[in-house]
Amino acid sequence: MKGDYQDLVDEISALLDAPATLENRDFRLIAFGAHDSEDDLAMDPVRTRSILTRQSTAAVRSWFEGFGIARATGPVRIPAAPEAGVNRGRICLPVRYRGIVHGYVWLLDAEPGPDAEQLAAAMEVAERIGLLLAEEAKAGADLSREFRAALTAGRGREQELTAGALRAALGAGADGLHAVVCVAPWTGEAPASVQGAAAVCVAPLRGAGFDGGSGAEGGSGAGGGGTVPVGLALAVLVRLRSPELLTPAVNTAGRLLSGRGAPAAGPSAGSAPAFTATAAGRTPAPAAGVGRPVRGLAELPEAWAQATAAARAALAQPKLGPVAEWDRIGPYRMLAALTADAAQDPAIRALLGPAHPELARTAEVFLDCAGQAGRAAAALGIHRQTLYYRLSRVEQLTGLDLDEGEDRLLLHMALKAARLPG
Repeated sequence: MKGDYQDLVDEISALLDAPATLENRDFRLIAFGAHDSEDDLAMDPVRTRSILTRQSTAAVRSWFEGFGIARATGPVRIPAAPEAGVNRGRICLPVRYRGIVHGYVWLLDAEPGPDAEQLAAAMEVAERIGLLLAEEAKAGADLSREFRAALTAGRGREQELTAGALRAALGAGADGLHAVVCVAPWTGEAPASVQGAAAVCVAPLRGAGFDGGSGAEGGSGAGGGGTVPVGLALAVLVRLRSPELLTPAVNTAGRLLSGRGAPAAGPSAGSAPAFTATAAGRTPAPAAGVGRPVRGLAELPEAWAQATAAARAALAQPKLGPVAEWDRIGPYRMLAALTADAAQDPAIRALLGPAHPELARTAEVFLDCAGQAGRAAAALGIHRQTLYYRLSRVEQLTGLDLDEGEDRLLLHMALKAARLPG
């Protein structure tokens, strides 16, 4: 497939007598033509970075998108802007298929530049590129049965068989580096295409309170209304070039969230969401999780478990999201592995009831502040004496002694676990 893109880019370069580059709609480089100019301006900083790092910065992307390239159906001329590192003007050929933009072909503009007939011929080639990109994305969706089976397989022989079936379906790229993305909650079918995905499917969300069916009940959560049962999630398999670079997977998650109406960002790090946020049974805004990179397919179930844990953590604690990486969710890595029964310790059941949301929040903030009363009172916006009174009520309700480290640990874990959706 990569060779096909290179051939088409070379064809455009020959038609317009100018070096061309092809990027997907996330401005990640797919193919580029040869540069044989001795003119230093032919390789400005933006193009050089794109070729060397195979991606453009968010600022560059925003600047070019300001010229309407995502909506354009024909060539777009973009003037030079040396202050932005763009020493030469550009011609952008949007790569579309059935009205959806899948990428962009970029050429350096020059006088007198290509005429209308040359540009029309180049756009015909761009349409062929669009068809290839759309088919590549659709191929991932067509593997949903094999992908789902590989994610949910048990250990041993079943795991070997399902991984083998997916490997055969994926072909040559199966044994490369991949990351699994989880977007939850998810309703409906998997999208027909996901840019950059090797495979997509809808699968059960693995976690506390979920038994593998859709719509299973979660355990009783903070605020008395119970955690919201999430049920199903979208799983996406993303190919990676480097184990240290999860950017393609994170970008894929971000695109899916923006398409599902998820918030652009969580609250500030110092904020603490109220325990009543999911008490009324409202469906939470979607969040996404990304597991550690894996090579080959044998470890997909573990990667899916990590991705779902990260997504549940982002749902429970908005400051971790909207896209959370498993390596960065701290204690939720352990808490997400607990069963619903283990997470709901009887000692704090009364505290998590509908009558005491303020006490539960006070206890969590106090423990988040490492038991420092001054910090906790400031974070809650209350007087220290009010804090001490509330903590004494927490001790009465739970029977726990907040001067004891193990009791603090139990309470802290239980409060965090109560946030996790099932």
